[in-house]
Amino acid sequence: MGLQAMLERIVRSGNLTLKLPGGRELRLGDGTGPELVARITSAAWAARIAARPGLGVGEAYMDGGLVLEQGQIAEFIDLIGANAKNKPRNKRNRLQLWLRERKVEANARRQARANVAHHYDLSNDLYRRFLDADMQYSCAYFARPDMTLEEAQLAKKRHIAAKLAIEPGMKVLDIGCGWGGMAITLAEETGAEVDGVTLSTEQLSVAKARAEARGLSSRARFSLTDYRDVTDTYDRIVSVGMFEHVGRPNYQAYFDGVARLLKDDGVALIHAIGRPETGVTNAWVAKYIFPGGYSPALSEIMPAIERAGLMVTDLEILRLHYAETLKHWRARFAAVRPEIAELYDERFCRMWEFYLGIAEQSFRARRQFVWQVQLAKRVDAVPITRDYIHETETALARGVKRVA
Repeated sequence: MGLQAMLERIVRSGNLTLKLPGGRELRLGDGTGPELVARITSAAWAARIAARPGLGVGEAYMDGGLVLEQGQIAEFIDLIGANAKNKPRNKRNRLQLWLRERKVEANARRQARANVAHHYDLSNDLYRRFLDADMQYSCAYFARPDMTLEEAQLAKKRHIAAKLAIEPGMKVLDIGCGWGGMAITLAEETGAEVDGVTLSTEQLSVAKARAEARGLSSRARFSLTDYRDVTDTYDRIVSVGMFEHVGRPNYQAYFDGVARLLKDDGVALIHAIGRPETGVTNAWVAKYIFPGGYSPALSEIMPAIERAGLMVTDLEILRLHYAETLKHWRARFAAVRPEIAELYDERFCRMWEFYLGIAEQSFRARRQFVWQVQLAKRVDAVPITRDYIHETETALARGVKRVA
């Protein structure tokens, strides 16, 4: 199918004028919404977009093959998202999916470290410019719609801390600890002894320095360690925004590992991005943003949880919270865009604008959400009602710390 026929079939809503090489113009959509004018700069780019739109549109925007002459990239992405339901669904046979999983998502130790470095070792200076002060690079929790990003990220950490039901002196493992914010908060506000593991050298250096600066280096410890190599056992295990990098071939090994590391009366809380059905990672995201990454449907993780001998004791779906988080990140990124262009270049800025934009749109359009699953080995590991979660969150918010 040619580019014109494909676009006319898919873009049924919105107000887009697309200028094609050679001077032709396509008027697409039903005339609603902001008026957008875009130009494809060459026949080669038109062919690439037509052949693989999931990869080609993002590449064209990054490399100047698709230029917006009127309107903003966020508006263009919204138009794409609003019309995504009109795309014909590609039929993939089971063998193709199996081969893709084994090739792309295997995430053996060396590849896992390389994949992490691709995204998280870019520069701490980059992330400091658009994240909150605690450098939380995962979905915030907007308990109130008027929360600032800083307030919502702190609320997220306390929401998770409450679900873990931590007592002072408990040993906690943080799998994929990032820049250390979760581990430091748990040590500071609950009195826990926290071991954080990461595969990012950039994140590790910041986490260690932050713990040292707060006088917590003896209770918030960090190391460059693959979760598969951890050998101790813990009262509590937490993992936020790391499971997306595990890969489907490793789900059983991951949950078997959680079961192995968790004490018999322990509790684990896994927080990750999910999707409403099985699928594949967007080709552009897989190539440029998160190589080896995949956000699972719940149906893909539950069998592995059950086989590991773990019980789901609580499950919560956060729907629009990540869309609101990304909205804040996009605004902050835009505010310091000239500084980021100096750190990198214009192509990098366009890549990240596209990434943050399609990510937000995906959460708003119900194609992705965040799940928090609480796991235990014993049926009585946590109270039998959820009241304790709200009570603990409220106490932490009032500054009632459970430090030993």
